[in-house]
Amino acid sequence: MKCPGQDSRYWKIDAISEVPCPKCGKSVEFFKDENTRKCDHCGHRFVNPNMDFGCAAYCKYAEQCVGGLPEDILAKRSDLLKDRVAIEMKRYFKRDFKRIAHAMRVARHAEAIGKQEDCDMAVVLIAAYLHDIGIHEAEKKYQSTAPKYQEKEGPAIAETILSQLRANDALKQEVCDIVGHHHHPRPQETTNFKVLYDADRITNLAEMQKEKPIEKSKLLRVIEKSFLTENGKAIAKNILCLV
Repeated sequence: MKCPGQDSRYWKIDAISEVPCPKCGKSVEFFKDENTRKCDHCGHRFVNPNMDFGCAAYCKYAEQCVGGLPEDILAKRSDLLKDRVAIEMKRYFKRDFKRIAHAMRVARHAEAIGKQEDCDMAVVLIAAYLHDIGIHEAEKKYQSTAPKYQEKEGPAIAETILSQLRANDALKQEVCDIVGHHHHPRPQETTNFKVLYDADRITNLAEMQKEKPIEKSKLLRVIEKSFLTENGKAIAKNILCLV
């Protein structure tokens, strides 16, 4: 069966578009299923800017479909995967809007910290979306949301989600490892873990401040002592109104 999105039987009037060549500015006509095309005027080959490669994050035929794309486009597949993971996280938590909102805030803080760190943003954001994925199972099995139970139950659920989305083994292994100890740093940690850990700490502290505020001097000591990145500390102080 041919992918409906690329099957001309389902095409509409917008299936053909004219795009200016980034080199010479002359108009180049693209069909929607063409990954790249060469400009007849100057010979420059470039990617079809109107083609949607979002399905490449999870489709098992992606290599056949987009395998000829330039490396900079293919590199975005992990970035596309994180968006799919965010959707699956929301589906898993269903109407538990509190946990969904928490995960989204952690991801937002992780992105802010990660932009200033040498980290793999796809791993960091996927781990952010899935870090508390074991909390429902912890509640069912142990009647507790204690970190040790979340960490015990989370990796298997995270692996199932990532396997269904056909994540590569290295990414899957690292994300599940982070999920399995995200509250408990080891003596030696990756930058990816540190960014996620600090993002989660910022979110937890901000949530605590709303429910049971901590005196600012004590909060500063907590940040200085427990955070793992300097950028995480700076962002925490800014978010928690300590600067």
